[in-house]
Formats: sequence, structure tokens, C-alpha cells
Amino acid sequence: MTMVSDDPAWWPTINANRSLSYYFVAVFVGVTYDWALTFGQEVELIWRQRWSLMTILYLSVRYLGILSAAMNMLLSVPTILLSDTVSLISYNVWNWIVDVAYVMLWVIMVTRLHAMYQQSRKILIFLIVTFLAVSILNGVTTVMTTMQVSGKEFILSGTYQCQIDYPEDILLLMSATWIFGTAWEVLTLCLAIWIAVKHFRELRQHSAGGIIEGCFTVLMKTHVLYFACSVAASSFWLTIDISSIRSMDQFLSTDFIYGFSQILQVVQTCVLGPRLILGVREYHAKLVANADAATGMPSIAFQERVHISTGSGV
Repeated sequence: MTMVSDDPAWWPTINANRSLSYYFVAVFVGVTYDWALTFGQEVELIWRQRWSLMTILYLSVRYLGILSAAMNMLLSVPTILLSDTVSLISYNVWNWIVDVAYVMLWVIMVTRLHAMYQQSRKILIFLIVTFLAVSILNGVTTVMTTMQVSGKEFILSGTYQCQIDYPEDILLLMSATWIFGTAWEVLTLCLAIWIAVKHFRELRQHSAGGIIEGCFTVLMKTHVLYFACSVAASSFWLTIDISSIRSMDQFLSTDFIYGFSQILQVVQTCVLGPRLILGVREYHAKLVANADAATGMPSIAFQERVHISTGSGV
């Protein structure tokens, strides 16, 4: 049901929502600009290469991220009129898009670690089991959210607002999902650091290095950047949840935190996520272009069937 009001008491709410809309517009413009900057690399390193699972994951994460940013912007701009039903459907679609994008990012993480551990079956089984546990919890949360949330349409002093209401148990479940998701990403970072340090030590002991060391450097650089953004985004979300921010009035003083958390979430999924693949393929392309380094080149996970040979098992 639509609520119409010109009461000045709503002005703080209108101003807060307008401020948030600026963040969402900035996010969409930013990811579109990043896409334009890297489109040439994408064509060369993704579209023109042999298609594989990593190709599909890259394109899915990249364009689902742009789509989610666009939908978030449309839902937040106060000059765009959407009914409560349309807003609720759009929110649920956006929520599913974000969850699917995260699952794809985690698949990329599993593939990278499987490659770094020389295709170890034990590490693969461990990663798949933990990945499925977190993904199932994430899926259950999304299904329950879709079933139980409700939307309210407001027309306040000529602006259009839509408020999504969450039951208390859904908010707690969403917080738990964020905690377990962040814990899983911390686990993947620890595993990546451990195997990277192990390989660097072995390479120095055997006076090796060069290409293999460069591969691990690229893997760790992109992984750490992705992880740092993930932790920052999770910290903002958990700050909002722990503060027990539920009503719109309480939310007014946290528009900066919420807006910045949205920026970090989109950067993580739509910018840094695709670079987990693009960075490695770019490094591989540079090696191919170098005739001296072309022979004996290691094949990483993103060049189909990864195996990084260091002369020792895991």
C-alpha cells in the first residue's frame, strides 16, 4: 500500500535516501568506467581465447556485477517511481544476482587454490566441502529472505521511496551468513599465503624462481587485494548489524557506512573478482610474447587444467 505525505518530519528521511542514491549512482558509474578501461584486455584475453569454465565465470561475475549495480541504482534514485510490488521483485532479483556472483567468486577461489596446491585431491575435497557448506547457508538465507521480506512504497514531498522490511530472524540469519562467508574467505587467504611462502622457500633453496615465482606473485597480489576489500565490506555490514539498526530513523546517521559498504561490495564482486582471472591471463600473455620465456612456461588454472611444478609435492 502506498503512503503519501508532505509532512516536514519526513525531510531527514528524504535527505538520507537522496544521499544514499548518490553512492549507488557513483558505484554504477565507477564499475562502468572500469569496464570501459579493461574492455580491450577482456576482448584479447577472454573473448578471443579458448572458452573454458574460467571464461564463463569471468563473464558471469563481470556482467552480473554491472547488472546488480544498475538495479541498485534504479531502486534507490528517489525520482524513479516504482510500485511496492515492482520494488520488492527488483530487490529479490538483485539479492539473487549478488548471491550467485559470490558463489562464482568462491568457485574461482577454489580453482586457484587447487592450482596452487598442485591439484591436490585432499585440498580440493576440503575446499569443496567447506564451500558447499557456506553456499548452502547462503542459499537458504536468500530463499527465506525472498519468502519473508515485504516492501512499502512512500511518496514523500514529491520523491519516491521504497522501504524493505525484514523479520528479526532473517536479519540474524543474514548476519550469520556474512560471518561464515567472511570466515571462509579468511581460510582461503591463509591457505594461499601458506602455500605461497612454502613455494618461495623451495624456489630459493633450489636457486629457482623466475616464471613460477612470478606466477605466485600475481596470484597473491590479486588475492590479497580481493581479500582486503572483502574484509572491509564485511566489517561495514557487521557494524550495521551489531548496532541493531532496524528502523529508518536509526538508519539516518549511518548513510555513509551503508553507502560505502555498497561501494566495497560492488568493487569486490565486479572489479577485483574478475581481476582474479584477468591478472593471471595478462601475466600468461606477457610470457607468451617473450620468446625466451615461452618454453617451460607453467600453465595456471586459468589457462585450462592447472599444474604448477616446483619439483616437490604438497
